[in-house]
Amino acid sequence: MLKVWDPLVRILHWSLVVGVAFEWITRHGSRDEHEAVGYAVLAVVALRILWGFLGTSHARFSDFVVSPSRAFQYGKLLVKNQEKRFVGHNPLGGWMIVALLLVLAVVTVSGWLYTTDAFWGVEWVAHLHLWSTYALLALVALHVAGVAFTSYRQRENLVAAMIHGRKRA
Repeated sequence: MLKVWDPLVRILHWSLVVGVAFEWITRHGSRDEHEAVGYAVLAVVALRILWGFLGTSHARFSDFVVSPSRAFQYGKLLVKNQEKRFVGHNPLGGWMIVALLLVLAVVTVSGWLYTTDAFWGVEWVAHLHLWSTYALLALVALHVAGVAFTSYRQRENLVAAMIHGRKRA
């Protein structure tokens, strides 16, 4: 077994899972708790972006973010059941991480803006927060489906790998 996901990547990943779930559950509840966890999620996103440049090899964006044409080529091979296995993120998974982090940044920053005096009650900020939340939920569903599909296709438990950090060589 190869050590792939470092402890910080795994802690940040599961922190986002818990934080996003909590935010969804509290969206109509306690504003103070919702805001506090929103700030925590924003901090986790910022740290993950930083770790994407400074972290271990498989945590770095340079390891898994490829050109759109390479991701498209991977997608074509995937449809033909000819894709290769990646020890780290595959090209589509890499772009999913970028999309999730960007949308999480929009959700959290728009939520923060809505709490400021300058933007409280501003309709476009409220709409941005709401619709970026829906976009996030769609991306999360695609991410979970992609993990399930890839786990099945490659006969590898990717959820377990994100818990203990190891994958088969």
